Amino acid sequence: MAKSTLRKITMAVLAPAMAIGATVGLASAPASAAVWSSCDQWGNTTLNGYTLYNNIWGSGAGAQCIWANSGTNWGVNANHPNTGGIKSYPNSKKVINKSITSLGSLSSSYNVTVPSSGAYNTSYDIWDTDYDYEIMLWVNKTGAVGPLGTSQGNLTLGGHTWTVYKGNNGANEVFSFVRTSNSSSGTVNILPILKWIKDTKGWFGNETIGDVQFGFEITSSSGGLDFAANNLTVSSS
Repeated sequence: MAKSTLRKITMAVLAPAMAIGATVGLASAPASAAVWSSCDQWGNTTLNGYTLYNNIWGSGAGAQCIWANSGTNWGVNANHPNTGGIKSYPNSKKVINKSITSLGSLSSSYNVTVPSSGAYNTSYDIWDTDYDYEIMLWVNKTGAVGPLGTSQGNLTLGGHTWTVYKGNNGANEVFSFVRTSNSSSGTVNILPILKWIKDTKGWFGNETIGDVQFGFEITSSSGGLDFAANNLTVSSS
């Protein structure tokens, strides 16, 4: 599915600067009090090295509230209408700022609870520092959602088997790795995937990896659905 230029700008510029953005409706927070929560469109905070974004960026969006107990344990309640187009990408971000060849390791472990209805994907969104390239790793998906671009076939790498897609959204190149079966927990070895793109395919050079984001790309969640990252860690050396 095509990525909007607005989303790139939102993550790179607007979200850090607009923490007091307009409130978009009301949605429920978890029953127990969280360390932080926000229903603001661009609501964001930093907790123990991770930056959390509510990030309601798509047109026709409904209500969404994000909560967090830490940078690695957070979730959202989202009530977006059953219409086409991505409404939001609530996520947590870890900044890497290392070139691919200078990285000794880059990996992440995830454990999520996601609804059985709606339309969304759970994905990593990895960017170079210039935002020329977007690498998406979809670990699960539900409903009428799909990646941008054309299939390049299947690949087993980084601990998972993916169908790889290559496309362009008009602003940047997009490489999407869609897991061939849904997963709610696991570990992804990200560095071999970046090296495969660079060395085996030659789709980019020795890029400096800026952000590793993980979240829920939500197209529809009518009636209010809960998404939770029970545990999400990103580590590099």
